[in-house]
Amino acid sequence: MSSHRGAVVNDKPYSDPNPLPTSVPHVDELGVTSAPLKSAAFFIGDYCKEVNEDFMLCKNENRDPAHCLAEGRKVTRCTQEIIGKIRETCLAEFDAHWKCLEKNNQYFQACRKPEKALNSCVFTKLSLKKTIPGSPEGQTQVNEKKWPIYTTVQK
Repeated sequence: MSSHRGAVVNDKPYSDPNPLPTSVPHVDELGVTSAPLKSAAFFIGDYCKEVNEDFMLCKNENRDPAHCLAEGRKVTRCTQEIIGKIRETCLAEFDAHWKCLEKNNQYFQACRKPEKALNSCVFTKLSLKKTIPGSPEGQTQVNEKKWPIYTTVQK
């Protein structure tokens, strides 16, 4: 019988019957769940902008998934790099924010206090600023308001 942690078939660990071609470089998985990814998403977008744009241009050229495997690996490596840097420099703030997201159904509104601490730490130590795409110009972004409403329901 197999489990979700690691399938075992006939007393042997599962191995992919269709491995990637050798021309595609190997990249380890990120090893994080959705909450840490959501917590670091804006920093990933800022830090990995060029690599992400290359990947999207590749996807627009050809819809075949195999066509952009190399670019996808670059995106994964870049994401691993920035998450590693955030963990090295702002571990306590990062953990507090993603754990808050995990407890609050991943609503940013309920986690503005730890988010502010994380944003400040990442800005001072890594020089990355959180900018929300599509925010009205000339107005304070929602994550930078002085007196935000700390609730999951906005009135």
